[in-house]
Amino acid sequence: MKKYFFIALLCWGGTALWSQNSEEISKERAGYEQPYHPEEDGDARITQLLKQAKKEHKKVLVQIGGNWCVWCLRFNHLVTTTPELKSILDKKYIFYHLNFSPENKNEKAFKKYGNPGAQYGYPSFLILNEKGDVLFTQKSEDLESGKGYDVKKVKKFLQGRL
Repeated sequence: MKKYFFIALLCWGGTALWSQNSEEISKERAGYEQPYHPEEDGDARITQLLKQAKKEHKKVLVQIGGNWCVWCLRFNHLVTTTPELKSILDKKYIFYHLNFSPENKNEKAFKKYGNPGAQYGYPSFLILNEKGDVLFTQKSEDLESGKGYDVKKVKKFLQGRL
């Protein structure tokens, strides 16, 4: 009987911890900018951005994920609010958030450019040249540290030296 009580206690405690963790993540997500647009045609938008990249002599940094992904929002927040990273981002890239969610899987864009998130998880990143060629694919976990991102690793990634 004690054994069953102990198992029930473990299950209840695990559920309470998961619920608390889930609630904390929901609150964290709500505190960030929501940069993904599930209604947007990602392929059409990337085509527009490639034209802009050509004019501005920049690359397109595509962050794949969704507003449902706390790690996606953490990365966006870091690179758009850390002055050193924002400066590199603005100088070298046109930054785009390609949505992947049940509402919009952007199949046409992923057929064209690939979806490294399917292999590595979300977010994942593509760097495109002005012609739309994939120059580099990056998985998020290589840039992470604890419950966030390592600024030095992200800086190296943005500078093309990771």
